[in-house]
Amino acid sequence: MTATVSEAQNLLAAAQALAPRIAAAADRIEADRRAPLELVDALLDAGMFRLLLAHDLGGFEIDLPTHVRIIETLARADASVAWCVGQANGLLNYIAYAEPGVARELFLDRRTVLANGPGEGNQPGRAERVDGGYRISGKWMFASGIMHATWLLAVCSLEDTPGQQRLMLIPKRSTTLHDVWHVSGLRGTGSQSFSASDVFVPFDHAIHYAPECRRQPGPLYLFSNNGLFGPSFASVALGVAHSSLQSIVDFAEGKVPRGMERSIRENTVVQSSVALAHARLGAARSYLHQTLSEVWAAACASGSLTVEQRVAVRLAATHATHEAAAVVDSAYTMAGSNAIFEDRPFERRFRDVHAVTQQLQGRRAHYENAGAFLLGLEPNRSFL
Repeated sequence: MTATVSEAQNLLAAAQALAPRIAAAADRIEADRRAPLELVDALLDAGMFRLLLAHDLGGFEIDLPTHVRIIETLARADASVAWCVGQANGLLNYIAYAEPGVARELFLDRRTVLANGPGEGNQPGRAERVDGGYRISGKWMFASGIMHATWLLAVCSLEDTPGQQRLMLIPKRSTTLHDVWHVSGLRGTGSQSFSASDVFVPFDHAIHYAPECRRQPGPLYLFSNNGLFGPSFASVALGVAHSSLQSIVDFAEGKVPRGMERSIRENTVVQSSVALAHARLGAARSYLHQTLSEVWAAACASGSLTVEQRVAVRLAATHATHEAAAVVDSAYTMAGSNAIFEDRPFERRFRDVHAVTQQLQGRRAHYENAGAFLLGLEPNRSFL
């Protein structure tokens, strides 16, 4: 049962109320490469890790258009926090395919948060069938939010069934974490690697992610994981761009370049650049939100998603990501040499937004796939 409009708006208001607290912790998040536990508790209390969880499992099951607004709100305060919230919620799509009893028991614990990552070298782990379940081994990379997660999803190949894979639901305590997240952007996501060695997974904790295995009927679960992650991570980029643009407006009032007598806000080049960036960000944001609203309404009405609708979401999300990055670049350039200092509000956002563009959901290759469809060719559906 999808959340009511008032419930969804209450969650958006909760995110807005948390934003100042998140922003105040941003330096600590960056330095520690993780969100402070007290901030994680506040996010849990506000329901931020259950936005896309089915209502009958204790979640809010909010509509996708409101979800991306919440992620953007959090990203205006800190990109890493927004990324982790978006990632954890996107993974709830898989729970729609889990055994209902297992899923219900899992989320009885208010602290349950999921994390996952691709197999090392893009190779899944190994799962050997044994009495009652599987013994799994492997290593998985880039598990965003793993430092505060409690359960992990690990994709494994079934050794007794070539070509078959399952998502293994395992407690984090059964794995070993590897400190590999030494990066330029999105440092606070703490996207470490994890490994498992001969860990037992019961049969009912092995999720078969296939259309015929979907247990939840809501329109939210018609979307693929890419269909959720793409708009969510694009909204991280939009939030970063919004804050960068606001920072250059605030900064320009007092910045007087060397050898000049007036602040840069009186410079016509800066004025033009600010106006163009504002228009660019507004257009990209509106395109994403309008697309999601139209597709969401259609999914609710028909109970299905067409390839055309999936392509539309992918294109709007990719466009928003790269337009947001261009706005951040513009603000960074306008700030001049001040942009490179850690105590100014530009360089971290520059690093963060370019980390967003470098990951799977932000690839420019998605333009090619969308363009192929628009030209009457068959798109690569694995990215939709």
